[in-house]
Amino acid sequence: MLYVGVGNTYAGLSTAPAANAVAALDLKTGKMLWAKQVAAPDIFGCRAGEPNCGERPGPDFDFGSSPSLTTLPNGRDVIVGNKSGIGYAMDPDKQGEILWEYRAGKGGALGGIEWGAAIDDSQAYFPVADGNSPAPGGLHAVKLTTGERVWFTPPPPPACGKPARGCNGAQSAAITVIPGAVFSPSNYGAIRAFSTRDGTIVWEFDTNREFQTVNGVKAHGGSMNGPAPVVVGGMVYVNSGYGAFGSRTGNVLLAFGLP
Repeated sequence: MLYVGVGNTYAGLSTAPAANAVAALDLKTGKMLWAKQVAAPDIFGCRAGEPNCGERPGPDFDFGSSPSLTTLPNGRDVIVGNKSGIGYAMDPDKQGEILWEYRAGKGGALGGIEWGAAIDDSQAYFPVADGNSPAPGGLHAVKLTTGERVWFTPPPPPACGKPARGCNGAQSAAITVIPGAVFSPSNYGAIRAFSTRDGTIVWEFDTNREFQTVNGVKAHGGSMNGPAPVVVGGMVYVNSGYGAFGSRTGNVLLAFGLP
């Protein structure tokens, strides 16, 4: 089977049954086998009062990132999904039955868990966006078996100046976990490595600067959003400069290695 996260409905008088859901598709035929919906109604992206929008826009509570598939110690396969503000564990053998849910953020437009969580053999990690709230950001670690919080690390104050749109602690980008560390970029341009044991920040690099590039193109870092860092061969690769939704533009791909 193929498991996918589904976004919200953009128009219509009712929410489609497979919107705001994790869906399971048959790999051979493409047939949808089941869909577990978690938030309805949620018609978001049109103006309230328009013929196909309903009385008010939805809260934008959808799955904006891919699910993760793992196996618990008791042998049950589990999907850990992400949505705006809440992380879910679902049982794919029982049509997405929710095993636990964890509230990580407030959620909503540009909020909650935006692009992707991460899992290892014992914990799930949820980065928080909540870019329009007074206190965005933060990283949560919860037990895979129960959804109980193991630790939470709030974001340090932004280093790019006065907190504002594009310069705040939102951790919107997808994250990457390796043994011992979780890499989480931030909206204001810093990438950090958090200890998987207790959430301590063990490494941080601020990309708000000019860079001398290998191809000679003038480059500057900016907001970090979207894709997760890539870790391979003892190196960490990350992009900096994401100009959508009021964030700060940039144009650099950075590579980090050991001293």
